[in-house]
Amino acid sequence: MIMKRLLLTLLVVIVPVAGHSVELPNFTDLIEDVSPAVVKITTSATVGGPQGMPPEEEVPELFRRFFDPRQMPERNIGGMGSGFIISKDGYVLTNHHVVAGADEIVVRMGDRQEFEAEVVGSDELSDVALLKIDGDDLPYLEFAKGDIQVGEWVLAIGSPFGLDFTASQGIVSAVGRDIPSGGGNYVPFIQTDVAINPGNSGGPLFNLDGKVVGVNSQIYTRSGGYMGLSFAIPADVAQRVVEDLKTKGRVERGYLGIQFRDLTRDEATAFGLKSARGALVVDVVKDGPAAEAGIRPGDVILEFGKTRINDNGDLPQAVGTVAPGTEVPVTLMRERKQQTVDVTVGSLDPQEQIAAQQGNGGGQAQTDRLGVAVENLPTAMRQSLELDGGVVITNVQPGSAAAKAQLSPGDVVVQLGFEPINSVEQYQQVMESLPADQPVPIRFYRQGQPAFTTITIPKEN
Repeated sequence: MIMKRLLLTLLVVIVPVAGHSVELPNFTDLIEDVSPAVVKITTSATVGGPQGMPPEEEVPELFRRFFDPRQMPERNIGGMGSGFIISKDGYVLTNHHVVAGADEIVVRMGDRQEFEAEVVGSDELSDVALLKIDGDDLPYLEFAKGDIQVGEWVLAIGSPFGLDFTASQGIVSAVGRDIPSGGGNYVPFIQTDVAINPGNSGGPLFNLDGKVVGVNSQIYTRSGGYMGLSFAIPADVAQRVVEDLKTKGRVERGYLGIQFRDLTRDEATAFGLKSARGALVVDVVKDGPAAEAGIRPGDVILEFGKTRINDNGDLPQAVGTVAPGTEVPVTLMRERKQQTVDVTVGSLDPQEQIAAQQGNGGGQAQTDRLGVAVENLPTAMRQSLELDGGVVITNVQPGSAAAKAQLSPGDVVVQLGFEPINSVEQYQQVMESLPADQPVPIRFYRQGQPAFTTITIPKEN
């Protein structure tokens, strides 16, 4: 008993000494100050009914009853999200996916005022939408200036699951995240551990000064709810999009006209790099900005302007934020020598923006019977793989014979059928002679390792 009392006494003494008194932030005043400018957004859209029905004469008799408008009455579907007012005259910021396809948008403030909103502009690639409501001297939020740091405290306010104006807090877990969906190629997302759930989309992410550092956009989840990973669009990206939507009605993005990929460790050594960083150019669009600047396949882009290019996601983010017509110095490695070229950035055509995002920053090269586009193997890659020749795949068409054979951009084809492949010209001759609807062998290298598979070209209809 005496020993137990002594042990408890020691514990009481030791814990305060070992512990550290840390003052955690109190968000009470912050929430009170910023909440009036945070809004809940509800949307509705009409689906079904006669609109969108195929012409009656085009529907087989057997199925015609399924397309009878009387069997498919119109119905309204609703959506929900969050947003925030960014000017006293009623501009409201939210996510593109919150308002996409909506027929009616209603903005509701914390004091229960409601406004019908119109879409000024919406940008799918950044997932940012700008709305306008009629109002005077409305409360509004300001964007933060400067970079946000990992470890900073942040606060989110929104309407998760319809629970209006809910606050949650956490820290910045990472910055500059490249997310494959939802603007991943053009948005360096802020990652946080703030609890974000469906309904929070489009709401603000605050720093401790009450300034907006991001727009909550996505979560990583296997359950549909919060799992500890939340992603926000940085304030500077949102501001640029807002300015373009206000002045032009659409977002202008820089364009280089290349296709590229990450390097393997062996390729980095072959190119004279100390680490596998940079963007390896595998294709250059004819007459594009990069081609006019002299950039060519086999170059490794190390820096774009002042942005260091570490991996595949850095380059489109850097290029996309530059105004078309701007001259930018590009540092690259060519034949084991570093050099700098000046590129006048072009403008990415609005119709090509989604395709460019899916294709990692360049125009899609035309594909052939196999469903691929190829280029001659750059000298450094050929030396690294110790090959006499070959062609590198720069594009794979979804659903094609090549896609079904699981070929990927960056694969180096060295044999097609039973013929060795040393050049694009030879590849085209062999490819055109291949029989349809019959499997043929194809040998290739992937990340420095040889592999075999078969490919079957479908019969033409």
